[in-house]
Amino acid sequence: MTHFLADDGEKIHVRISGEGEPLILMHGWTSSSQEWFPFLNELNAHHRVYRWDARGHGGHTLAHPGSATVERMAQDLRNLIDHYGLRDATAVGHSMGALTLWQYLRDHGTHGLGKLCLIDQSPKLLTADDWEHGIYGDFGADRNRQLVDWLREDFAEGVLKLTANGLNDRARQKYADNASGWQKSRAALRAQSPEPLINCWLSLTAADYRDVLAKIPLPTLLVYGGESNFYRTDTAQYVADTIPNAVLRIYEGTDHSPHQWQRERFVRELIDFIDGAL
Repeated sequence: MTHFLADDGEKIHVRISGEGEPLILMHGWTSSSQEWFPFLNELNAHHRVYRWDARGHGGHTLAHPGSATVERMAQDLRNLIDHYGLRDATAVGHSMGALTLWQYLRDHGTHGLGKLCLIDQSPKLLTADDWEHGIYGDFGADRNRQLVDWLREDFAEGVLKLTANGLNDRARQKYADNASGWQKSRAALRAQSPEPLINCWLSLTAADYRDVLAKIPLPTLLVYGGESNFYRTDTAQYVADTIPNAVLRIYEGTDHSPHQWQRERFVRELIDFIDGAL
């Protein structure tokens, strides 16, 4: 793993591999660059792959924990693109990574980017009287305040409750059964520093990118889980209908990480999309 310095002095860790046109992989909240490890054999054969640990993630200590915001991560992306001199890169954003890309487009336009792939995300996480496409279709400010209380009391359990208490019945049952996968996730979450991740969550839930979608000029591949923990398929359809050059793929039977459940399909469709065959 190498690193670059963001323009505020923070060290941002990034793994670089493969050869070819640049491909930037951006993970979800509480995750890390390891999210993309299962895809590297295929992707490295076609692309120079850049996968970072977003600030506050991956176990790396921040000098300023409060700086782990979506706005700052978008600036970090600009710093990454400029540091490595990237042009016409394809950027893939899962969950928080998609929000970071929308923030980037708002703040920096399409600088350095050529195509986008966005995985299972809504442009506004919190629901309201005029917005039903957020988390669960029913996750307003009151429920978010309750979640933040959970996170501050027991960060790992709060994250697991957020994932389990949603739209995916299998996740709810596995959490209730305390299945081995959930035990591993709990242990991994408990190894992380909660403060920057909670600050990050507060910035994510304060954001609203609905105005950004219609202005996206880049070809965009959308990948959504047919049984996402957080979003119904009408949220996916809203995003697809609003972004002018979007191609939507629903991965039936998969949760908030559809790319992980149908890995071969995801890599094939991503490469086809980048090559213009999708």
